[in-house]
Amino acid sequence: MLGSAILKVRSGRATSRTLLAKELGISPSTIGLYVDRLIAEGFLNESGLNQGPMGRPRRLLTTCAEAGWFAGIEFNAERIQAVGVDFSGRASAAESRPLPAEVKAELVIEEILECVQSLSRSMRGPLLSLGLGIPGLVDAQAGVGLLYAFIPDWKDIPVSEKIGSKLKVPVILQNNLRAIALAERWFGLGHDLSHYVILGPRSGFGIAMVQGGLLVEGAHRAAGEIGRWPWPLDGASGKNQELHHALSASATWRRLAGVGPQEKLPPDLRAALASCADIKGQVWDEVCADYARVIGCLQMIADSGVFILHGPLTMLGNRFCDDIVSAAYEMMPALSTVPLKVVPSSLGDDAGALGAASLAMEAWSPP
Repeated sequence: MLGSAILKVRSGRATSRTLLAKELGISPSTIGLYVDRLIAEGFLNESGLNQGPMGRPRRLLTTCAEAGWFAGIEFNAERIQAVGVDFSGRASAAESRPLPAEVKAELVIEEILECVQSLSRSMRGPLLSLGLGIPGLVDAQAGVGLLYAFIPDWKDIPVSEKIGSKLKVPVILQNNLRAIALAERWFGLGHDLSHYVILGPRSGFGIAMVQGGLLVEGAHRAAGEIGRWPWPLDGASGKNQELHHALSASATWRRLAGVGPQEKLPPDLRAALASCADIKGQVWDEVCADYARVIGCLQMIADSGVFILHGPLTMLGNRFCDDIVSAAYEMMPALSTVPLKVVPSSLGDDAGALGAASLAMEAWSPP
């Protein structure tokens, strides 16, 4: 309950003892004991006066930024993103590190530890917890990275044990796209949403779903692995292709740029995609139609409030999202009963790291 109280204050939903009692559904006298303890231990401040439209002024509750910090790290086969977030939920430090081609799991672990050490030089207070956004299949409860196809030896890696034993703090794992869903809740468009879907066409293609304010993991922790769907969806190509072969960020750039599948990727994929944002014609329409087919099907399943696009394809802008929606309505008239909305995220490349830090914040409670 103490952890929940801190989360409510940090989110801005509870700025007084009275509001905090209402948010948590407990008596004012009990909340008074909690708040007094959290103030005494240096986690909350109570100062100033907040005069509402009626009644007596209320003293303001805020979190103590210097009480400690949370590290958030997300990686894929190409790079590591890291952020440090203070106790009040403000990102205060960031770092990005490239990974070599054909990187091994052990090097990824070493780089994560070095990133945390580097972040600590810019942060105040003790490190309280580390959140990790891990690609592929994750057993979050056991703290194990189960499988990631783009790092061949990333199989059944006891990540929490390997890293937690060195840092001496809790290490919380989650699939990286589900971590991004938490980043949207704390730092982006999902703050006031209970139903939304993260679209993640990056080196592969996956999604993360939030339903009723909760992350959807699935019975086998594989919810959202749509990149493994056959492509085309009827499976008729005879090439044994999967969806990510055609709709990942790199594959989409190759299609829009009119280059072959073996063409080397540009050093800055985001900039290269930005240069494609004004393309018109058949290729653009075909790409949008492919995304419309996938997202339209997902909407009929999930009935989401909004699909939030992440990754390099956000550089294609609102026009890309709007054209997807238009193509989906034309393709699937039934969508008129479950309206479709697709928007680019306002968060950047560090969204996964911000989400991982959010994961650490949400899971942490005072000892």
